[in-house]
Amino acid sequence: MGPGGEQVGVVCVEDALRLAEEAGLDLVEVAPDAKPPVAKLMDYGKFKYEAAQKARDARRNQANTQLKEIRFRLKIDDHDFGVKKGHVERFLSQGDKVKVMIMFRGREQSRPEAGVRLLQRLAEEVGELATVESMPRQDGRNMTMVLAPTKRKSDALNEQRKRREAERKERRGKRQERAIKDQARSAKADTTDKN
Repeated sequence: MGPGGEQVGVVCVEDALRLAEEAGLDLVEVAPDAKPPVAKLMDYGKFKYEAAQKARDARRNQANTQLKEIRFRLKIDDHDFGVKKGHVERFLSQGDKVKVMIMFRGREQSRPEAGVRLLQRLAEEVGELATVESMPRQDGRNMTMVLAPTKRKSDALNEQRKRREAERKERRGKRQERAIKDQARSAKADTTDKN
């Protein structure tokens, strides 16, 4: 293949190398397993640089989802449940997965259905932010469930960025309004002082 992607046809290696030398390009084997092998005339240094740029951009745009963990006890007060639910909601709104763990002690282990009810209650209350990725299951003394956010992490970060920008614009506008009022007040005070 030529530098513009056009088909040159089946050419012996010596002729292909000569064409590359004349064009000031490199001969790069693209598909070695094909019959006959496919090679392309290109600037290999530029090709490697562009591939590295694409990989860096892909890494920058990729949002790393973390697995956050929050622990409950089977006997939890309503207020404490609300506080922990708030943490779960914050993690989910940031686009992270949440592993919810209930720790059983002593006789509590004989009542796993109470743990399932507690986890289901939490899943229902955060239902608009999350979906249950793994159902509640007993793991020795603990019962775990994983909640996945309905939004992707990148969407959550973009939403957060937009919200912050809107808040900045609003503060900037209020600051400018205050400055204008202060100038008008000082101008009015100057005119009354002169009279």
